[in-house]
Amino acid sequence: MAGRWLALLWAPGFLCVALILETASGTGDPSTKAHGHFQFSAGSVNQTAMADCRAVCGLNTSDRCDFVRRNPDCRSEAGYLDYLEGIFCYFPPNLLPLAITLYVFWLLYLFLILGVTAAKFPHGVTFLAFGNGAPDIFSALVAFSDPRTAGLAIGALFGAGVLVTTVVAGGITILHPFMAASRPFLRDIAFYMVAVFLTFTALYLGRITLAWALGYLGLYVFYVVTVIICTWVYQRQRSRSLVHSISETPELLSESEEDQMSSNTNSYDYGDEYRPLLLGQETTVQILIQALNPLDYRKWRTQSISWRVLKVVKLPVEFLLLLTVPVVDPDKDDRNWKRPLNCLQLVISPLVLVLTLQSGVYGIYEIGGLLPVWAVVVIVGTALASVTFFATSNREPPRLHWLFAFLGFLTSALWINAAATEVVNILRSLGVIFRLSNTVLGLTLLAWGNSIGDAFSDFTLARQGYPRMAFSACFGGIIFNILVGVGLGCLLQIIRNHVVEVKLEPDGLLVWVLASALGLSLVFSLVSVPLQCFQLSKAYGLCLLLFYVCFLVVVLLTEFGVIHLKKV
Repeated sequence: MAGRWLALLWAPGFLCVALILETASGTGDPSTKAHGHFQFSAGSVNQTAMADCRAVCGLNTSDRCDFVRRNPDCRSEAGYLDYLEGIFCYFPPNLLPLAITLYVFWLLYLFLILGVTAAKFPHGVTFLAFGNGAPDIFSALVAFSDPRTAGLAIGALFGAGVLVTTVVAGGITILHPFMAASRPFLRDIAFYMVAVFLTFTALYLGRITLAWALGYLGLYVFYVVTVIICTWVYQRQRSRSLVHSISETPELLSESEEDQMSSNTNSYDYGDEYRPLLLGQETTVQILIQALNPLDYRKWRTQSISWRVLKVVKLPVEFLLLLTVPVVDPDKDDRNWKRPLNCLQLVISPLVLVLTLQSGVYGIYEIGGLLPVWAVVVIVGTALASVTFFATSNREPPRLHWLFAFLGFLTSALWINAAATEVVNILRSLGVIFRLSNTVLGLTLLAWGNSIGDAFSDFTLARQGYPRMAFSACFGGIIFNILVGVGLGCLLQIIRNHVVEVKLEPDGLLVWVLASALGLSLVFSLVSVPLQCFQLSKAYGLCLLLFYVCFLVVVLLTEFGVIHLKKV
């Protein structure tokens, strides 16, 4: 519940960050030619005739490099690496499988970066409110920013919806059958069905106007307000019932209270055994080394081999985030004040901001032809860090320590945006190589990559005995993704291109299959769960998994033309 409160409070800041990113990325004049299953038309925006980049695979191997370099459709509007040029110009044809393999591994590592950044950095009062939804939202914003990858956004948002409402929800019930909370379930599934219906209608009408985009965002605000009010009413009723029961039987404790008391009396903080008997003053160097250490040696010794291997893979990402993203934790006495690290972050974090904004275009810009922007940022940051270092102490945080939360918010947002940009570019390159539509890539690879963190978190909660909480998180997260992803993505496009609407022109059967599958999965749960008296069994979970398998089969058959509409 706290996360949803924070989501509403931090929504204006998230919108500001997205506006900054979209304004920065709008320096060019993007083409409005569509590929896959969607087209964006922006009124007076000039359209440039170009060949479909997917035609490169039909050319002779000697002509592919020139085609990729000269064809505007093969260029990426943002990102650090040109993946199509890399695979067709720097790898010989016989090493094409090796190049694809490297791209797939890099894609998986980018998904890891997205997951680690959204889940751990920063937490507390900074970016926790968006958590697991951040990769989905930034991937949607990046995909919507280029008309050639718009299908990725719709495919990923709808694909993640089908995945979460079938595989994740079904897996939770298989791991731990439980009694679902009736009112929250009906509320969440009703809101999500409204969001899906709005998107389906927008696709049918072929456009999203400014009012429509604002309606998406307004509906999410209304959803959060509804959740807050419902939770307040429930807690008020529960407190009244507890007071009434205690007044009747004051000598008896509830089972949960007894368990809590026994756990409190029997628990022991074994962490005290590792503390030194003689506490000494830590030096500045020791504080810096400990703050930059992402490895807990006590936890390392107790974990399995698979956990250790994954941890080794994550160490470079965690170290980089510790170095660049300030974290303010109000639950700690010192609010996570690390004087040497925070002073170092005053230099590094602004440098990361200018080097990740619009893929570093603004960072290398030379002011007056003399000094690049990144050098000015380093000079100013060093001066500010020096003042902060000599004006503060290691023991107590300064009064303006809360400002580091905003710096961490911006830095983590831009890290996620940079990783999401590379993810979208790689997926589009793989689509060109294998001649797959962006919609298929979005509902499979992009949806799977962005949802895997949610799935593992929910499965862990179910194993720990909290299936109801995990099941509720399934719907709350995807409501945020589709309403904010589509609404904010289209709103930023309208602002960027100075038009009154964004036109969506689906020209294939696949998008309707995707939307219909999501609607059917929601209707199935809406009907079957009340019929089970909200007692979710393993049979219900197996039915959801079977539904997703059938959905994937139909999608692939549609993509490869086995299922198609007859031409009249």
